[in-house]
Amino acid sequence: MRKVEKTINSESWIFMLLLTTTLILMKSVNQFTFYLLDFKISYSVFLLPITYFIVDYIAKKYDYKKAIASIAVSSVIFVCFTSILAFIISNKLLLNTVIGEFFSFVVSQFINLTIYMFLLNNTKEPFILILFNYIFCIMVYYLLYTLIYINVLSFENYWFNYFMSLGIQVGISLLLTICIKKIERGI
Repeated sequence: MRKVEKTINSESWIFMLLLTTTLILMKSVNQFTFYLLDFKISYSVFLLPITYFIVDYIAKKYDYKKAIASIAVSSVIFVCFTSILAFIISNKLLLNTVIGEFFSFVVSQFINLTIYMFLLNNTKEPFILILFNYIFCIMVYYLLYTLIYINVLSFENYWFNYFMSLGIQVGISLLLTICIKKIERGI
């Protein structure tokens, strides 16, 4: 029995580290862009939906507490990473950068987790509601990120880039929703 508990705990830590790594990778590739219809879009758009999937996977396979711990640990490590990286690169830390990314990530993850746990416990996890949950949380993330980090809501091409990024992430979320539906509930 004890070996089984240790295996379960070590597996949940692996996914917690995966969430942290994905979040750090999302920050690292944020400056790298590609052009889609003559508009610059960051490569990090591919990673944001994956963070919601990882948290949902942890909640479904292990439990709610481990998902909360994953969000907390990855957020704290992310703030430390961002602070150290900013100090190494430019010797200055912009507070709105750290607060914007941290706050938007944490709030959107808690919204995602709350809605997903409701769906997990009270419904048969309808495909469309899980997909809408991902889309809603991505929209919350961008709203908070825009308000805090960028501190503006409209500038040239912002809304077109927003909808292009959202469209890409809806496609990724569609695939992730198919995957999360196939995962068996643990514990």
